[in-house]
This record gives sequence, C-alpha cells and structure tokens, in this order.
Amino acid sequence: MTTTREPADRVYALVRAIARFWLWFFWKSVEVRHPDHVPARGPVLLCINHPNNLIDSLLVGAVLHRKVHYLATSALFKNPLVARFLAACGAVPVYRKQDDPGRMDRNADTFAACFAILASGRLIGIYPEGTTHSEARVQRIKTGAARIALEYESSRSARGGEPLALVPVGLTFEARKAFRGRVRVAFGPPMAVAPYLDAYRDDAAKAVDALTTAIQWAMEAEIVHVDRMERADLVRVVEEIYRSDLMRELEAERGLGPKQIDTFRLSQSIADAVTHFEDREPARVERIARQVERYRAMLAAYQVRDQAVRARLETPSRRELIRRSWQASVGLPFFAYGAIVNFLPYYVPRVIAHRRADKETTYATTRLLASIAAFPLFWGLEVWLVWRLGGPAWGLAFAASLPLSGLVAYRYLGGVATLRGRLHFGRLAWTRESAAARLIAARRDIIAELERAKTDYLTATKGSSY
Repeated sequence: MTTTREPADRVYALVRAIARFWLWFFWKSVEVRHPDHVPARGPVLLCINHPNNLIDSLLVGAVLHRKVHYLATSALFKNPLVARFLAACGAVPVYRKQDDPGRMDRNADTFAACFAILASGRLIGIYPEGTTHSEARVQRIKTGAARIALEYESSRSARGGEPLALVPVGLTFEARKAFRGRVRVAFGPPMAVAPYLDAYRDDAAKAVDALTTAIQWAMEAEIVHVDRMERADLVRVVEEIYRSDLMRELEAERGLGPKQIDTFRLSQSIADAVTHFEDREPARVERIARQVERYRAMLAAYQVRDQAVRARLETPSRRELIRRSWQASVGLPFFAYGAIVNFLPYYVPRVIAHRRADKETTYATTRLLASIAAFPLFWGLEVWLVWRLGGPAWGLAFAASLPLSGLVAYRYLGGVATLRGRLHFGRLAWTRESAAARLIAARRDIIAELERAKTDYLTATKGSSY
C-alpha cells in the first residue's frame, strides 16, 4: 500500500517551510528525539501533549517529513477564511461540548474522516488532553485516541490495509514564554494496539479505558513530568538554583561540553528525586521547601537575582575574565547597531503578547504570530529607507545584516542583564555587608542540602543517573 498524495501538499509544504524558519528564529534550540519512531509510510496516529497552543502543531509538523492531519477544535473553523486555510492544511474539526454543545453529533463525521485518512495510509495528530494547559505534566487524557485506534484496527482485518502505528509524542518547553528558549520534541516507540482487540470485541469500554491509560503513561514518559503538582513550583526553583551545579559536575567528571549535556534529562531527574523523597521522607522535602522559600523571600526583599549570588560564590579564571572583557568591548558597537535596527520588530510583538494573550499557554503563540507580521514589516520599511538613501548595494547589505545583528544584540543584552545583576549585588555587599552574607550563606546551605539529597537518591535508586 502506498501513501496517497494529497492536492493540498503544496500548501502544507509552504506552511511548514515558513514555520521551520520562524521556529528556528524564535527558539535557541529545538531538540528532536527519535523521529525514526514515526514510520516513513502507512497509517500513523500521533498522541501529543498540548502545553503551548498553535506552536505545538507547528513544531511537530516542522520536524516531520510527512504531512500531519491535526484534529482541531471546531471553534477555529467558524471564520470562513481560517476554515479554508485549515482545510487546505488537512485539519479535521472536532466538536467539543464547551465550544458548541448543539453540534456534538457531528463528531461521527470527524471519526469517519479520521478512518478515511488512516485507511489511505496517512498520518493524524491528536491532542488527547483536549485542551492546552501550563502544568508540568500530562493531564488525564480523553478516550478519543484509543477509540480511533481500536476501531480502525478492529475493522482493518475485514477491509485490509497496513496496521496502525500509535506513537506517543512529548513536547517539553524549558521556558514556555521566553524568546530564544529551548524546546524538545520527543517521539516514543510505537505502541501495540493488537493486544487490546480481543477485549475490545468483548467489552469496548473496558478496552478503551485500558488503552487510554497506556497512552497516558507513554506520553508521560516523553516529557519532563512532575507527578505532584503541589511540588511543581519546588521542582522549578530547585532546577533554577541547582542545575548549573549539576552541569559543572558533569563537565568536570565526564568531560562533557555544555552542548552535550541533556538539560531536559537533568530536569526530569530533579523531578524524580523530589517524588522519591516525597514518598519516603516528606519531612525532608518540606525542610528544603522552607529553605528555598526563605531564600527567595530574601532575594525579593533585596531585589537580587540568584544568578548574581551564584556568581559571587564562583571565582572565574583569568582567561574567563579576559574573554568576557574582550567580548563586552568588541561586541558593544554590534550590540548598539543590532538594538537600534531591531528594536521595533522585537518590542512590538512582546507588547502585543503581554496585552492580548489571555493565558500563559497562548503567550508564545501570540508573540510568534505577531513577530511573523512585525519583522517583515519593520525590516521591509528599514531596507526601503536605506535603499532610497544609499542605493541598492547598501540596501542589500543592510538587509543581510538584520537577522544576525538581531541575534547578536539579544545575546549581548542577556550579558548586560547578568552584569547589571552582579553590579547590584556588589553594591549590596558594599553598603549592606551582612545582608549579602546572609544571602550567600542561605544559598550555600541549600546547595549543601541538595548535594546530600542527590547522594542519598543515587544510592537508594542504585543505578539512577542524571
């Protein structure tokens, strides 16, 4: 059986090409794990977690060579122009009760469309959680994915065709709202549907629930998953404080470079350790949580960042000091140029996202869409101005400089913020020495406590690593 080529493939290919460029521009790193788990041909059902609205679909579609038919809420199809665009991209409407309770009966057409897509050897992307959310876990998923998979496989023997590949997909954002952040797209091993078919014929509801639970576990395995949401804030703060220490340890003990270290694995190890101690030594977790809260309260009171306190405890080498000084001095004119010519296309989408995004899960999507409009608009106006004033050669040279100068300016700006934080802490240490000493002591105590916990965790779990 060969994969059917669709008339809308050109539209989808164009959208994917545009998405790939802007995702590369918007994120510092998009790590793709095991895309080979998605078969190159035949019917596939991707079960994807949903932390970041439209960006989730853009990411998965951008990293795969095959076209993905997404199941999307019918609310998106109410605008005729948007509906035509989504249809051209192969999207299939799903009628949710909260969107349009009077049209729930039309989901029969949705299931029929899904079976037709799979029967022709194509690929469907579904978000079993049913909605976007900002929690560091997979919410309890709905039964739609299991029902589609079991119904397709149960009828396949009669009509023929290739078996379905059910692939769990995990999206993990290091900082969901941050520009130039990191994101991981992980594809899990295809799940077997056949073991559930006999039970599906005898008791469909029971088999659907069993497969739904299996899909849930498989999706959780592909993300940085926090079991207990009441400890999610503690996991995040411990990660902010302690992850750099773990990275330096890996660099020193295993000879790894910063780019060789799996930061998402470190994050999951921290979450797993918190769960481990919550089950066995809850008093210890509570003690660390109180230490962390006191430290954060002190940082807020003195308007200091943890990064500045950490830098105070580190002694950079002479070579590192020279490198920083050289970069600061040489990079200043490039920063000034990049900041001036990129200020409006960078700042305007940020303001729009702050004002228009109604929740955290829509912020990045709003900012990305605003950037897609703002950067070409402002860059085009600037290039036109330089072209008119300096001629074609200057116009082309200026146009070529815009993307790189913007990235250089943004990186330099991060260094300036770090330096400003260190200077502020230095001023605090000069004017209020005891306050600075308390901050340093509090951080040292937390790191010492976390080091002991790490040693105990690795010993207790025998073979766990990070």
